[in-house]
Amino acid sequence: MDFIQIIKLLSGGMAVSIYIFVVTLLFSLPLGLLISFGRMSKNPVISGIIKAYISVMRGTPLMLQLMVVYFGPYYVFGIQVTNSYRIVAALIGFVINYAAYFAEIYRGGIQSIDRGQYEAAEVLGYTRVQTFFVIILPQVVKRILPAVTNEVITLVKDTSLAFTISVAEMFTTAKALASSQTSMMPFVAAALFYYVFNYVVAFTMEFFEKKLGYYR
Repeated sequence: MDFIQIIKLLSGGMAVSIYIFVVTLLFSLPLGLLISFGRMSKNPVISGIIKAYISVMRGTPLMLQLMVVYFGPYYVFGIQVTNSYRIVAALIGFVINYAAYFAEIYRGGIQSIDRGQYEAAEVLGYTRVQTFFVIILPQVVKRILPAVTNEVITLVKDTSLAFTISVAEMFTTAKALASSQTSMMPFVAAALFYYVFNYVVAFTMEFFEKKLGYYR
């Protein structure tokens, strides 16, 4: 079996990996921002709950979290899970995990903005919401982009952890193909896919970083 044939056989797994990556980013980035607001809340109950959530998400392996999300409904509530729930569980696990990391990145960026900018915006007649989205957020995005890029690159590789709950993503497909063909070529093809995927992500993030260069 030649390399092109292997790529074709792995295409289904590639599509699943890309799907997990895209959906995770679409939901975890805005969710992370909301969580960061809760983390900075002056209400000790809200900030305490959010702090505990972030601590658990960052302090336990993503692989374990995926297993809890998938098997939890059955062992805790007695709900029978189906095969179609695997991909849903994987998406939920990835989103809640990465949202916690993004929340801390957002928090660091927001708290790095000088307080005087809020006061100046208030003098100019901006509401708190307008101040945040028009003045503060663009600067925060510029400052946190390198850290976000690192997390996004990690996400590309972490999609392989979906194999924990038997989601047929890229790594799972490559492993099965390597076993059936008794060949290392599927792993080489998978490694090439992850490398190219990460290269495209890094190039794209660098492009946005340059576009936001006027906030220096």
